[in-house]
Amino acid sequence: MDVARCVRGGTIKGRSGLLAAVVLGLFAIAAPAAAEDVALTFDDLPTMALTGSLDYTATTTSRLLAGLVRQRIRATGFVNENKLEAGDRPQRVALLSRWLNAGMDLGNHSYSHPSLTNTPLAAYIDDVSKGERVTRALLAARGRAPRWYRHPYLETGPTPEVRQGFEAWLSQHGYRVAPVTMENSDWVFALPYDDAVLRGDAAQAEHIRRAYLAFTAQSVAWYRQAAADVLGRRPSFVLLLHASRLNADCIDRLAELLRADGLKPITLERAVADPAYAIADTYAGPDGDEWLSRWARTLHKDMDWDSFPEPPADIVAEDARLEPGDDPAAAKTGCGRVGIKVRSYAKVRNPKRCATSSVRRLSPERSERG
Repeated sequence: MDVARCVRGGTIKGRSGLLAAVVLGLFAIAAPAAAEDVALTFDDLPTMALTGSLDYTATTTSRLLAGLVRQRIRATGFVNENKLEAGDRPQRVALLSRWLNAGMDLGNHSYSHPSLTNTPLAAYIDDVSKGERVTRALLAARGRAPRWYRHPYLETGPTPEVRQGFEAWLSQHGYRVAPVTMENSDWVFALPYDDAVLRGDAAQAEHIRRAYLAFTAQSVAWYRQAAADVLGRRPSFVLLLHASRLNADCIDRLAELLRADGLKPITLERAVADPAYAIADTYAGPDGDEWLSRWARTLHKDMDWDSFPEPPADIVAEDARLEPGDDPAAAKTGCGRVGIKVRSYAKVRNPKRCATSSVRRLSPERSERG
């Protein structure tokens, strides 16, 4: 059997490629258990926020990076370069330099966060190419080059042809796909937290922090069990977070929570060296699924989505209330949700229960802003 035809990163192949995927999947399942590791990744740099204020963005960046350094976490941040487009552009670019100076890595998250499901391939590639200009230059000044691409909404292609076409482009330009195997719906909590901070409501901010950390503990436990159910062991995880004030203010507690669960922070490169990430991801379709779901599909395993935790209803309602267009600075810089589709809790392939949260299927009812 030609195992080489199973493509790491998910390029779709024919029947023999799928058989090879199963062989690699069996190898990943049979691999001996080791200490659990987790790579922390942050999307939507410089920041995801309710306001586009440079002071707020800079404070968030300072606190987040200080916490990561304090906790000895080498994270990867994924940049949307449209968020740099403002009169204070040099200062915003300098925030990205601070990530590199702090020992972190930067990856491409596209220029304007488009949906691959709803964007023609050529236009999508143009957006991704535009989204690396500043980041590539910053890395080049340090003798490095961008290596990682994170799909907005984790949408990897609605058809095999689109998926293969984009992955060919990524390969030609030196990129690897940055997968996700754990998430905590942090985006649901982030804007309500910004709102509380901006209003000076310390009690509400504390309420959101407590709820967020409690929900994160539930989510981490769920993903650890789901991995054991799918693979027969727990691999090195890749945790999806966002560059928000909430995470900046909670980073020490998050690190403690992860370590209390036996999860040791490592780099993204080390995490994806786990054999599980060699299992082929054969999915082509509209959904943005995390990789445990993709592996479960390849390996014909079920996942217990009925037990997946729900964010608190009051915070979900507050998140739905907040609209990004109210802040002119956010509209100008692409911060907050400007230009980003709001995700729905509806999951088409599991109508009884939502599946993932920050990686849920896009809501067809809500249109892009900006």
